[in-house]
Order: sequence, then C-alpha cells, then structure tokens
Amino acid sequence: MDKLTGMILAFVAIVIVIAGAIVYYFGIASLFRLVLGLGYMGLAILFLIFTAVLIYAGSKYAILSAVGLLSSGYAAYQCYIWTSPLHVGYITAAYIIFTAGGIWWLSEPDMGLIERMRSPESLRKSGNYRSAARKYEKKGDYINAAEAYVQAGMPESAAWNYEKAEKFDKAAELYQKIAEGKKESYYWKEASEFWKKAGKKDKAAECLENYAEEEAWYWEDTAKLWEEVGNRERAEKSWRKALDYYLKEAEEEGVFWEDVANIHEKLDEKEEAREAMVRYAGYCEKEAESDPSWWKHVAEAYEKLGMKDKVEEAQRRYKEYKESR
Repeated sequence: MDKLTGMILAFVAIVIVIAGAIVYYFGIASLFRLVLGLGYMGLAILFLIFTAVLIYAGSKYAILSAVGLLSSGYAAYQCYIWTSPLHVGYITAAYIIFTAGGIWWLSEPDMGLIERMRSPESLRKSGNYRSAARKYEKKGDYINAAEAYVQAGMPESAAWNYEKAEKFDKAAELYQKIAEGKKESYYWKEASEFWKKAGKKDKAAECLENYAEEEAWYWEDTAKLWEEVGNRERAEKSWRKALDYYLKEAEEEGVFWEDVANIHEKLDEKEEAREAMVRYAGYCEKEAESDPSWWKHVAEAYEKLGMKDKVEEAQRRYKEYKESR
C-alpha cells in the first residue's frame, strides 16, 4: 500500500469513527443536520465568491447568484438552530428541482421550451430540421438524424451520424461533396477512408488522389491503393508523383534516398534504384560518424547493393557499438 492510499484510508476511517460517535451520543438526526449544514455552508461560500465576481463583472446573473447565496446561507443557519426544519426541506427540494431542470436544459441547449416538448417527427414536418436531427440523434436513430442534418444544411453532422449507423458509403458521399464545396483537402482524405470502409477502393483512390494534390506525402498511399484496385496505369502515375516528391525531400534530407530507391525499384528502373541506394548508403555512413547506431542502416543499404565487404565492415562496427553499451 502506498502512502497516499494509506492516508486516504486513514481519513475515511476517522470520518466513520466521528460519524459513529455523533450517532451514538446525539442520534442520527444530529448527524443529518451536521452534514446538511456543512453542505449548505460550503454552497454559501461558493455563492458568495460567485456573487462578488459577477457584481464586479457587471453581470445580470449576479442577482441569481445572490438568491443562491441567501437561500443556502439561510438553510445553513436553520440547520444550526433547527427552529424551522421545513424551510430546509423546501430549500433542498428547490435545489433538487433547479439542478434537474438545469441538467435537462443543458442536454438540449439550443432548443426552446416548446421544441423540447415536440417529437422529432413533428419538428421535421414543420421544417425545424436541426432540432429534429438532435432529437433523432439522442434517441440513437442515426439514419433519420443524418437525413435531418442534410435537410438542415449540416453535412458534417450528417456524415458523422451515417458513420455511427455504419452507412459508410453515405458518409463518404457527404465528405466528398463537402470537399468539392469547401475546397478543403482534408475532406478528400475523410471521403477516401469511408469509401474504403464501404469496400469501394476505386472511389477511395480517386479521393485520395485529390488529397495528394495538396499533401504530396500521400502519393505513395494513393499508388498502393490503385495497385489494390488493379489499375496499373493510375498506380504508375501516382508512383511517379510520389517519386517527384521524395526526390525533392531527398535533396534536403538524405534519409529519403531510400524511398527514392524503393520507388525506382517498384517502377523497374534498376540503374536509378541502385544510384539512389548508393546515395542513401553514403548518407547513413555520414550519420554513423556521430551516431554509431546508424551502422545497422549502413549494413542494410550495402546488403541491398550486394557489396559484401561493405556489409561485413558495417556489421562489425555496429557490433562494436552494441558491445560498448
């Protein structure tokens, strides 16, 4: 048992002992008064702070907070003198009703009182699509919720509900429309993911192509997806674009020469693949001068190049590095 757990258990034990002593000597009613009184005293302190802050801020809610301060303070006082216990009961009942009402109100904060009383079907017929959608969603009727969100002009919320209903093709269609309308590339990626979930990889690849136009890092994923579809022509086109991206990155950061080599290999360009791998091996050797753990990558690069002597030398140095640690 750690120290904190021990302290908590000790505190709980002390509270239980004190509560038991109060019940034994003064009765359970006294314990009830004490607990209730302390609770209202704490509430009164909180309301006092809130009221002061709200008055300073010039907020209209200062009046409401002041009512809470007066009622909780009076209840704490009555718990002490106990001359009008019914007043404490009335105040407690009022707080319970107010709290329940607040929770109910916060569950649907954008709806008016009349809207809360109406069914989602009634709201939808009257053209209040957003409120209808919220009610459908709360009931777990995600398809009707999605349709109502579409009618309300809220396609993102609609797509989210279609996703929960596992209508992935519907979600994908909506994300695609959002991408076309908002001209935001992120939604092309979302559309691609949902087309994949719907089992339509050709549409997923088309959407990912659009995303890769903005985020070139994804040309490689696009190429792989077209390969899964079986479209060699579009796969090669995507590999070419991925190659262009990695060539630019490799000029700035040599570690990407490995990716360049792999793509040339994929395109059956043996000579270019070898040249890129030589450059990657050179980059790894340079890194190994300051970080010996890179000798492992040096060995792997020369192994792909078929240079056994270089592989053995790099493996020897990597082994020395590991033993030195």
